[in-house]
Amino acid sequence: MLSVRDLRVTLPVHRGAALHVVRGLSFDVRPGEALALIGESGAGKSMVARAVLGTAPYGATVTGSVRLGERELVGARTRELRAVRGRRVALIPQDALSVLSPMHTVGGQLVRALRSNQRLSRARAHELAVAALDRVGIPDAARRARAYPHEFSGGMRQRAVIAMAMVNEPEVVFADEPTTALDPRNARLVLDLLADLRRDTGAALVLITHDLAVVRGHADRIVVAYAGRHVESGPAGRVLAEPRAPYTAGLVAAVPPEEAPDRRLPAIGGSPPSPSDLPEGCAFAPRCPLADAHCRVAAPDPVATGAFGHLVSCHRWQDVPVPAHTLFSRVAT
Repeated sequence: MLSVRDLRVTLPVHRGAALHVVRGLSFDVRPGEALALIGESGAGKSMVARAVLGTAPYGATVTGSVRLGERELVGARTRELRAVRGRRVALIPQDALSVLSPMHTVGGQLVRALRSNQRLSRARAHELAVAALDRVGIPDAARRARAYPHEFSGGMRQRAVIAMAMVNEPEVVFADEPTTALDPRNARLVLDLLADLRRDTGAALVLITHDLAVVRGHADRIVVAYAGRHVESGPAGRVLAEPRAPYTAGLVAAVPPEEAPDRRLPAIGGSPPSPSDLPEGCAFAPRCPLADAHCRVAAPDPVATGAFGHLVSCHRWQDVPVPAHTLFSRVAT
């Protein structure tokens, strides 16, 4: 359905310098599946969604290939991208308030989203808007459609944004940190809602997150990114149970186990590099307990581990121990 190949996004900064935000990332999104795109802040995850949607910042250079079915989106004209955004590919952004205008009712904004993508009467669009709010679990949807965003709780605003993304029945939905700023109960409800909507509509979901705990039970496949590059990808169960990249192992080790949620956890030392000052070779090498001289001069390409669909970009992947979390012994405080 959606095929991303060698995607690169570069942002200009002052004095001719550049930020290399996405560096050759490739992945596929299959019809109806949930794919999790995982990494720390600065991994380029959100920029991938913006590049796919054609909303990268002004001056950004986007290269590679993004194909939705038979349509190439990289380099497409603005008119072509408008026909895709919302109708075939939609985004649930991190901040609900950045999407919902405080000057218009929630229902009115849904009506506008419908009528900008479909030839509908205002009355029919209003019916569909109310139905969309009801589908995402907003009680008394007909009345709440006449309310303004500030009259919704944080959890209800997030549901309204999900309704906005799903109202035109897109084929692919990017959910960018959809549980940000939500309490654990509402976060769990939102993730369950996204799973229900994916099942009911057949849409594919790309779940962008820094938190592996969010992915547990909500993703079919995982793509791990670091400093804009592929680190590891494969079936979610396989990657979480037997990570082959040291970075993935560190992320898995930092997830509290369900049977002991209060346990003190190991942590990855150091910080991700700046996209304006990337190290030579593997970007994770300065933080990696297995890095050697070769890692510091040569960036690894994806290789198959032998398990179906499991790829890893690491020179030392065969040296990652089982269980992999033993790589990181420092305890988070």
